[in-house]
Amino acid sequence: MKDKIVALEREIIKETIKTSDEQEKFRIRYLGSKNIIKELFLEIKNVPNEEKKEVGMLLNNLKQIAKKKHDSFVPEARSKDKKQTLDKSRPAEEYKLGSRHPLSLIRSQIIEVFSRIGFVVSDGPEIEDDWHNFSALNFPPEHPARDMQDTFFIKNSNKDMSLRTHTSSVQVRVMENESPPIRTISPGRVYRNEAISPRAHCFFHQVEGLYIDENVSFADLKQTILYFAREMFGEKTKIRLRPSYFPFTEPSAEVDIYWGLKTESDYRITKGTGWLEILGCGMVDPNVLENSKIDSKKYSGYAFGMGIERIAMLKYGVKDLRLFFENDVRFLDQFTSGI
Repeated sequence: MKDKIVALEREIIKETIKTSDEQEKFRIRYLGSKNIIKELFLEIKNVPNEEKKEVGMLLNNLKQIAKKKHDSFVPEARSKDKKQTLDKSRPAEEYKLGSRHPLSLIRSQIIEVFSRIGFVVSDGPEIEDDWHNFSALNFPPEHPARDMQDTFFIKNSNKDMSLRTHTSSVQVRVMENESPPIRTISPGRVYRNEAISPRAHCFFHQVEGLYIDENVSFADLKQTILYFAREMFGEKTKIRLRPSYFPFTEPSAEVDIYWGLKTESDYRITKGTGWLEILGCGMVDPNVLENSKIDSKKYSGYAFGMGIERIAMLKYGVKDLRLFFENDVRFLDQFTSGI
């Protein structure tokens, strides 16, 4: 048996491989499914027990020699004398570049604007319990937002769960786990049970901001919003605040920017007023602070929230909200330069 192995080893070493065909023949004879080395392995059962270990090692070594010989073959390179078929004077092939989604562009821009004045980004779960989505934010049990018409509720045997209807739930988690001063924004996707139309969708994106410290006033809120509006829409942008109502802020306001009345489109989208709503805001209700174990007598704060789609529609002149979610390449290609 040992003599057979030695003889086969010499045979393999003497083999010469010059072409791919010869390499394939070598593989079939020594490494194929019915190769000659495998046949020797089958004969081990006839070897005396005291020699089986040594013979097995010799056969494994023989197999490695054959594999190394097979893998060492490198096909011959094309002759340098052959005529070149590649025209090196041709311009390089242009690779088609992708682009960032318009909502991602606006989200990043909003984050960058607020980061300049000390706001940090906070994140939280999209599936929320009743406390963080409603109760901690001063939503009374009878509030319409708790109704099935507005919220996607999730069946859970332990507690009431739902897809978050706003990113204010993230702010509650921040207030529960951090001590003032708090200065944070919470961008993310939210869900509401609404009919899909050019102006509404069952899911969209928000950025909500929160600032809590000693002696925070409504004037601080107004200056922050004015700074944001001018960074996003131009340094000459004008804003106005209209009284409004939100359960988690008091007083509350809607913020408009002056869009102008230069074109027919301006008249149409502003309904002839020249003003466009961009966000809601207000001073954090003391009940919300107390729900998060923050002393409302010592600290005050403001909060604001805006839809990213709303800002993107204004910035890019998009008239149909659904375009942001349909993945139409013709639409997305228009933002290639915004990488």
